[in-house]
Amino acid sequence: MDFLAILASVPFESNKILATLENTHIAKIAGRAIYKGELSNVNVVLMNTGIGKVNAAHSATCLIENFPIRGIINSGVGGAYPHSGLKIGDISMATKEIYGDEGVITSTGWKGIKETGIPLVQTGKKKFFNEFPLDKRLTKDVLKSVRPFTPHASHPSPIPLPQGEGARGRVKSGNFITVSTTTGTQKRATELEKRFNAICENMEGAAIAQICAIYKIPMLEIRGISNIVGVRDKNKWNLKLASENCQKAVLEIINSSEFIFKRHAD
Repeated sequence: MDFLAILASVPFESNKILATLENTHIAKIAGRAIYKGELSNVNVVLMNTGIGKVNAAHSATCLIENFPIRGIINSGVGGAYPHSGLKIGDISMATKEIYGDEGVITSTGWKGIKETGIPLVQTGKKKFFNEFPLDKRLTKDVLKSVRPFTPHASHPSPIPLPQGEGARGRVKSGNFITVSTTTGTQKRATELEKRFNAICENMEGAAIAQICAIYKIPMLEIRGISNIVGVRDKNKWNLKLASENCQKAVLEIINSSEFIFKRHAD
């Protein structure tokens, strides 16, 4: 028996999935709860990692070392960069995870880890510095499996949502950036978006992608958009809408893609 792992940083990002989990059993590793159960006849382990890179990497490692994991879904909320075309309530999927902070400050500005000449991970001849590409074929297949739903039917956003884009609103894949310090200014948002050609910011994804690269485990990252990255104004956020839409999408993916991770892992 192998498991699909679902990792979300905090409980509100996974409560709907947990409520849907059948035949649930609770285990504990390093004092953290791990929920074992089934979703659409798929064996699942679900865990809240806590926020940040270290918590995320530790949680992913705990699961991989203690369960036969066939794939990992990292899900939750994230911020969309200003020119991504994404709006609050939309869904984003990562094609690449990038560490946005790790690197070197030089006299000419920021440089990535490659400036040191030391990769974060090396598997065979392949070296990973700031960037961890996710499986393009897997992401493409998963995008096909997500059925339309109305992103703002029961929980209207505090700011206008896109109209006339179909029932779901926008679903988009692209580069994600993982940071230790969340962006709070328009200048920083523009800088990161341009530097990495990114659509979404988060605090955990690259760390999980790094662990998956080490263990050669396929990973999918999907996030609901809770805010537009820039000036930090929580009055314009909608965490509930973003989380609920993301969890709906994750459940749809699992329901329609029972063997997708096994197929790509083989």
